[in-house]
Amino acid sequence: MTTTLRPTGPIQQGADGAQIRTYDVCDNGRPVGAVEIGTDPGFGTKAGVLRSLRIDESRRRRGRGTIAALAAEEVLRGWGCTRMSVMVRADDPAGHALATTLGYTERSRNMVKQLGPTPPALPGSVTARPMTEEEFAHWERDAITAYAQTWIERGVPEDQAMRKAETSHAQNLPHGLATEGTHMHVLMHEGETVGLVWVARYEMHPGMLVGYVFDVEVRAEFRGRGFGRALMLQAERIALGAGDDRLGLHVLASNTPALRLYESLGYRTTRYNLVKSL
Repeated sequence: MTTTLRPTGPIQQGADGAQIRTYDVCDNGRPVGAVEIGTDPGFGTKAGVLRSLRIDESRRRRGRGTIAALAAEEVLRGWGCTRMSVMVRADDPAGHALATTLGYTERSRNMVKQLGPTPPALPGSVTARPMTEEEFAHWERDAITAYAQTWIERGVPEDQAMRKAETSHAQNLPHGLATEGTHMHVLMHEGETVGLVWVARYEMHPGMLVGYVFDVEVRAEFRGRGFGRALMLQAERIALGAGDDRLGLHVLASNTPALRLYESLGYRTTRYNLVKSL
């Protein structure tokens, strides 16, 4: 058995700037599946993505998927990629096992909560209100650098991390607080601002529109006092007020306190995001 990749066409340029190419997975020259690879527009041309991998049902469990994935890595090395990511659905344990076997490690996960019909009450000691333009200007000044730093601390090269932060900011806040569907609120306690939350409608997965928590922050001196939970309750209130019945988010796997908080609030994992150095 000789498993190889055969291009089905030229490299395509996606609307988001990503390069994409599809290959047949061939067994002795005969197609037995398909693989699609590309680059990540958020992180730049050195960040490769295994977009999809399929082996025909009758041809599975013979190592073809492993060989195809390794061949895809070699192609992306040839494109100049220095790392590669893959997104695995939570209901795909076989895909998760394959990625782990190939040396991918979990970087982050996407989570979703089905919201009830009634907005939750905030703790009696806190209130929330929309962010002012002055507060937004103060937050925006450092937001891009701070977001990039969260990726740098987890091994992403600085240039890729900054590209990700700048791209995300430009796409999701093109008009600042006036961006359609954007809600940025601050949490108040005894007259002081203790944190903020940013929620907007977002297509989290293809065809899956949800209210989405783009950012939630508690000021350092107020952490460990339950304000993070209060901000997430406010996020639910915002989403329900905007007509959304689900609330989604992205969380880094290394952020154990946040993961525990979200799980305690009823969020479930929908996808795992794994990464590997090439």
